[in-house]
Amino acid sequence: MTPKAVIFDIGNVLINWQPEEYFDAQIGEDRRRAMFEAVDLHAMNDLVDQGHNFTEMVTQTAAKYPDWSDEIMMWHDRWIDMATPAIDHSVRLKTQLQAKGIPVFSLTNFGIETYEIAEQKYPFLRDFDRNFISGHMKVVKPNPRIYEMVEEGSGLSGAELLFADDRPENIAAAADRGWQVHHFEGPQGWADRLVSEGLLTSEEAQ
Repeated sequence: MTPKAVIFDIGNVLINWQPEEYFDAQIGEDRRRAMFEAVDLHAMNDLVDQGHNFTEMVTQTAAKYPDWSDEIMMWHDRWIDMATPAIDHSVRLKTQLQAKGIPVFSLTNFGIETYEIAEQKYPFLRDFDRNFISGHMKVVKPNPRIYEMVEEGSGLSGAELLFADDRPENIAAAADRGWQVHHFEGPQGWADRLVSEGLLTSEEAQ
């Protein structure tokens, strides 16, 4: 069936999110590798995505690892520099879908405060028809509950929803609920999928 709404993940679908690349550029790959081995920064970020306070999580982690405190605080003070650039083709696809009256939702593992920071740089994040942000929901993908909450909030379920995410485990959990899914590996593949579903023409998907 033709989907009734399209759902975008944000990190690595609409906005590049590669913290390792950022730190490689700032402190060098060797030092970055040593830091990530010593400090589980992704676990820290997972807590932020679950709704814990961004500043508190980073400052507490920096205090716990004084040898890396300056670098850890960069995760806070220069966070927006890690979440860049926008993936412009994906942004255009979102805009084209909405221009045709097709509802577009976000479903993203994202902190409350960090999403507010991102909105300042990327105003298109304010333009979703519905936002499903893990920090506010207190649950993260791929927990089945987050997908249930999308269904409850939107009134849609199963094949009525088409969801794009860059992480296989996240789309697998959505597929388990009968959603149509797309493993995002680049905007052109996503564009082609939207065309194949009859949601956009080839010209609209450029």
